[in-house]
Amino acid sequence: MSAPTAKPHAPGQIYRAIARFGLPLLVVAIGVATGLREPHFLSVANAQNLARQLAPLQIVVIGQLFALLSGGLDLSIASVMACSGVVGVLALPHVGLAGALTIMILTGLLFGLANGAIIVGFSVSPFIVTLGMLSVAKGVSLLLTGGLPLYAVPERLVDILGFGTVFGVPISSLVAFAAMLVGAFVLRKTIFGRHVYAIGSSEAAARNSGVRVGAVRIAVYAISGAASGLAAIVMTAWVSAAQPLAGEGMELQSIAAVVVGGVALAGGSGNMLQAFYGVLVLGLLSNALNMAGVSSFLQVLVVGFVILLAVIIDRLRTRAAAT
Repeated sequence: MSAPTAKPHAPGQIYRAIARFGLPLLVVAIGVATGLREPHFLSVANAQNLARQLAPLQIVVIGQLFALLSGGLDLSIASVMACSGVVGVLALPHVGLAGALTIMILTGLLFGLANGAIIVGFSVSPFIVTLGMLSVAKGVSLLLTGGLPLYAVPERLVDILGFGTVFGVPISSLVAFAAMLVGAFVLRKTIFGRHVYAIGSSEAAARNSGVRVGAVRIAVYAISGAASGLAAIVMTAWVSAAQPLAGEGMELQSIAAVVVGGVALAGGSGNMLQAFYGVLVLGLLSNALNMAGVSSFLQVLVVGFVILLAVIIDRLRTRAAAT
């Protein structure tokens, strides 16, 4: 009797292997390929600059991850970030630096609570609600500033959070990593985090299990808003100004990062590490293209293709898991 032949790996196993090892290998491949072409890419100065550039995106991705895991979406994060920065800088002369930073986070939190309350209270699609809030936040920013940047940012904030380092690591990057660690802990180690996954997997099943779906959804968008407020602090310190259109397009970048990282668009599957890998891939790709002298217009095209490819892979992975 002949020995049984080994069965080929199921598609689901292949996609899981890709999800586990594909992104780290891709990060290394981009780094090595670009480093061989542009030695400055591997320099400490470039690494610090890249870390500072990615810090705001790292933070808003936290909120986007919570939204997507719950089966939703947040298109307002970039505009809320810009508006939070504007409100904080305008309040600065009256409340001081600590008060202004608190106001930035609270402004983002209020926008997030409004998103969640409308979505839950009126059973409206998160896509529509957050798209509307995108315009509201952008309109408020433009009205408050007349469309002009606000440069009244304290130098100590710029020196410490914008360009300060600890053992060579930018402080803004440390803040972003700390925020990601907190988000990962909430998702993996708390009952609330389990409820987020449960709602994303099956809202009906979660409700039948006693999960307060409405309250969890509101909390998810409140977290997303607060993350935008924290990102506003980092962005304002980095660019030394509160700009009414700061981070324009970051809402799409955050979705791209999360999807590229392998988080399921349908919700209920994914983690913070995957989201971080997605941010890193997009950041390294953009940095490599800049060093290669590629036009910014072409970079937008490349990012678009990356998003489409990630969506296709996500769909294939979902189908494979169902078989």
